[in-house]
Amino acid sequence: MSDMIAGKAVVLSARVTRVLAPNPGFMTGPGTNSYLIGTQDIAVLDPGPASEAHVDALMKAAAELGGRIRWIVLTHTHEDHAPAALLLREKTGAEILGQSPLEGDPAQATLMVDKELEDGDELATAEFTLQAIHTPGHVGNHLCYRLEEEALLFSGDHLINGSTVVIVPPSGNMKDYLASLEKLSHQAISRIAPGHGTLIDNAQALIQYTIHHRLAREAKVLSKMSPNAITLDQLVPLVYDDVNPALHPVACFSLLAHLIKLRLESHVEEIATGWRLTN
Repeated sequence: MSDMIAGKAVVLSARVTRVLAPNPGFMTGPGTNSYLIGTQDIAVLDPGPASEAHVDALMKAAAELGGRIRWIVLTHTHEDHAPAALLLREKTGAEILGQSPLEGDPAQATLMVDKELEDGDELATAEFTLQAIHTPGHVGNHLCYRLEEEALLFSGDHLINGSTVVIVPPSGNMKDYLASLEKLSHQAISRIAPGHGTLIDNAQALIQYTIHHRLAREAKVLSKMSPNAITLDQLVPLVYDDVNPALHPVACFSLLAHLIKLRLESHVEEIATGWRLTN
C-alpha cells in the first residue's frame, strides 16, 4: 500500500495509470481510485469526488503521459466516484460516458452523462479497447469495464480489495448483484483494478469467492429464521456474529438486500412485526 498516496500518479501498465483521490474513510478505504487509460487520447475512469486538487492531479498525470483527456468514463454515479466529472469536463472538454443517476438514491451525484453506455458498448482507440459490462447490484446503473488488451477489469464498487461491497436497497439489489457476478465469471478477465484498494490478481478466484461468500451468508440468514417473525435489528447480530459489531449498522443494509432477494424467491415474507420463513 506504499504507493497509495493521494495525488500520486502510479503507472500500473503500458496503458493504465492510477491516481488516488484524497477521500479516505470508513466506506472508501484509502480513497477512490481514478484511472487514466491510454497515453495519447486518454480516458479517465471514475474521476472521484468534487475535489479541485484531485482534478488538477489527473490533468497533471495526463500531461506527464504526453496526452490529453478526451473521455470521462463512469462506473456509477455515487458521490465518491463521479462528481469531479463536471469540473474535469469544464477544464478539458472531455465527454462523460456511462449511465446517468437513478432517482431515489441519495448517494447519487447530480450530473447527467453526455453519452449513455449499454452492455457491450465499446470505446476503441488506437491504443486500447474498453468494453462496458452492465453489472447492476451495488446500484442499478453500475458498469464494469474490460480493457481488452490486458484482460483487466475496472470493477468500480462491484468488487473491491480487502472487503465485500455493501448492497443498499432499493437502488442496490442482491439478486442482480449475484447475477452480475455470474456474468463476470464468463468474461476473459485476469486482473481487477478496483474502485478502492490495490490491483487484484487472479480475478476469477475473487469472483467465485464473492459468489460463495454471498450465498453462504444467505444460507446463514435462513438458518437463523423461523416461522416466528424477527426484526432486522434482532437478526443482524445473529447473521453477522463473525463481524465487528461496529459494522453491524452497515451490515444491516446487505442483510435487508438478502431478505428482499429471499422474499422474491418466496422463502421469506415481511409482516408487521418483522420477517419470517414462509415454508
